[in-house]
Amino acid sequence: MARLSFGQDFKFGFSTVGVQHEMGLPGSEFDSDWSRWLRDPENVAGGVVSGDLPEQGPGYWHLYERDHINARSIGMDAAWITVEWARIFPRPTTGIEVPVERSRQTPFRLVMEERHIRELERVAHMEALTHYREILSDWRSRGGYVIVNLFHWALPTWLHDPVGVRKLGPDRALAGWLSESCAIEFAKFSALVAHHLDDLVDSWYTMNEPQVVALAGYLQPGSGFPPGYIDVSSYERVRRNLAIAHALSYDVVKSFSRKPVGIVESVAHWMPRRDRDAEAADRGFMMNIYPYEAAVSGVLSGEVVDELKGRLDWVGLNYYTRIVAESDERAPGGLRFLRGYGYGCTPGGYSREGRPASDFGWEIYPEGLHEVLRRLYTRYRLPIYVTENGVADADDRLRPRFVASHLYQVHRALSSGVDVRGYFHWNLTDNLEWARGYSMRFGLFELDLESKMRYMRPSALVFREIASTKSIPEELERLTEPPVRKDHQL
Repeated sequence: MARLSFGQDFKFGFSTVGVQHEMGLPGSEFDSDWSRWLRDPENVAGGVVSGDLPEQGPGYWHLYERDHINARSIGMDAAWITVEWARIFPRPTTGIEVPVERSRQTPFRLVMEERHIRELERVAHMEALTHYREILSDWRSRGGYVIVNLFHWALPTWLHDPVGVRKLGPDRALAGWLSESCAIEFAKFSALVAHHLDDLVDSWYTMNEPQVVALAGYLQPGSGFPPGYIDVSSYERVRRNLAIAHALSYDVVKSFSRKPVGIVESVAHWMPRRDRDAEAADRGFMMNIYPYEAAVSGVLSGEVVDELKGRLDWVGLNYYTRIVAESDERAPGGLRFLRGYGYGCTPGGYSREGRPASDFGWEIYPEGLHEVLRRLYTRYRLPIYVTENGVADADDRLRPRFVASHLYQVHRALSSGVDVRGYFHWNLTDNLEWARGYSMRFGLFELDLESKMRYMRPSALVFREIASTKSIPEELERLTEPPVRKDHQL
């Protein structure tokens, strides 16, 4: 057995998201709040978004076989694939009444019956659901493990008009997650998908990075996220409704499936600048893991709703970098982030510690992945998948070492007893990076936007050596050291 073995059951995979991957060829289009946000003329003119559109993308909707072949060719044996809510339900489901159980006015369960599924089928775009069956079936036929994700940021336009919210306020436009009804409609969608696709699915997760949806959309105007409506109370309401949506979705999926159901959040490695900043860094970490806390403990913005407890079978971790924090009573939450570390570096430059930064300006800090895995497992004692980890690196200058050094940290966590089940690299191909468009290149395969051709980058060969052997070969061990500029001086 190789010295740095992950074990034969460990999964290596890729991911797909409708807005980021599916469109690009005629017949693949679908409408969503994100599509409208990205093409809004005022957003484009103001530099809020890049002007790039999902319709220019990699075309996975039609080219999935090509991507599945490429994935298998580099040792990938798992995929998490998003089934897009806005594609399945371009028309409203609000007219389909499903009984809702409540505790102190908080919804905690939909009483979903077979007749409700029949009613939903009459509203749904069933041809799209059939096409998702074809995609999942193709991947399974190649021996691939399937995780289905039910929400990755895009909402149907009958629930959310982000441009209207930005211009008029949430009281005068379709307000998306600001409305509790959004959580109820999400559960209806989840039920239909679980009913029709469960036979092809090995595992589920309800949503990707709900904390990011709330934070970026309602507190971080520079993020380019819809609706760009800055308001602390709206942020609190959105993350509460997202937590309720997870619980409702968890239960309806479980009513049709015996497969495990998780939730995914992007969690940084929170580090204090000085010893006296440790409490501030811990507060930041707890804010970061709010979706897990809500799913496990039923905590909703400081209130415990017992009926929402215990809604988590596995933890999904998206890890990209660290955050260095220090106490600041004047700042929100009593802390602030230090520029020059983590997400706050010069694109293509170096952090204040001499670590290289990606094209996005994110510091490469692989050791943090081990620390976050350790903390999450100590806290929850649930299986963990690293559901996203990657680097914006168009020249493929940083990615070979990025892959090896982060996977080494996963191996360290496994060796210390952390139950890590798999690693999903973000991503197989270049794709739409939301408000930043196609300028941020994350793929192991380079994408030509015009021809839709995929070209293997050198880093894919490093990934292949690790994934195909489920170990870090001795000849790649030199790449496992964290990258630090040798001439750097603090």
